[in-house]
Amino acid sequence: MINFQLNNSPVEVDIDPDTPLLWVVRDHFKLKGSKFGCGMGLCGACTMHLNGEAVRTCTLPISAVQGAVITSIEGLGTPDNLHPLQQAWVEHSVPQCGYCQSGQLMSASALLAKNPNPSDDDIVTAMNGNICRCGTYSKIKSAIKSVSKSGAAAMRNKESMVETFDPATANLKREANS
Repeated sequence: MINFQLNNSPVEVDIDPDTPLLWVVRDHFKLKGSKFGCGMGLCGACTMHLNGEAVRTCTLPISAVQGAVITSIEGLGTPDNLHPLQQAWVEHSVPQCGYCQSGQLMSASALLAKNPNPSDDDIVTAMNGNICRCGTYSKIKSAIKSVSKSGAAAMRNKESMVETFDPATANLKREANS
């Protein structure tokens, strides 16, 4: 049995320990926001947070997340309460086909959690390996910069809230972090 936190909810799975985290989240917990792209950890479509770090989950075995805190795109924000980056994505018209966007957002949010005011070079470095077939890189960078300049306080306020996801009922709940 492998136990971990998924979007602030304790979960456990009894599954082959070599199964990639991406497939556990998508198939077992039915959270389909993170995508399969290359299967080699090179394109970034499968990016989630592992203890706050952006990681590629298509190659990360579920056994590696025992006791860890995992956040998928579903844990970043909700349609009614967007994360500041998700709002910036909309305002800057970032998505085209949308396939890479969950991975892009997860990498960008990990960057801003560590460095709320990144330089252009910091952004390029953090986003390196997140492939966008539609080529919206300049819009992605603009959206990240807009949040880093105007959204740092909003992100801090967002972080004072906790969203929990109950995989059994597919319900999200948002409450103040105590």
